[in-house]
Amino acid sequence: MEPVIINQTLLIAIAAISIWSLPWKGLALWRAARLEKKWWFLTLLVVNTAGILDIIYYFVISKKDKKEDEIEVIKKDAQK
Repeated sequence: MEPVIINQTLLIAIAAISIWSLPWKGLALWRAARLEKKWWFLTLLVVNTAGILDIIYYFVISKKDKKEDEIEVIKKDAQK
């Protein structure tokens, strides 16, 4: 009887991780696409880290990219 319990536990764990990571992956992919970061988009799409890389990208890396893009726009406007 123990193998059935282990299989159910494993399935529940996989389902919980999938439910947890899906919204984070969606947010991170959306932001990478909006910022036109093709390599980040492909990396986030292919690599599955249970939402960890997605969360790091969404809250840390994309903020840096967004600030860099804003600085570039300001520099271009200043040159005009």
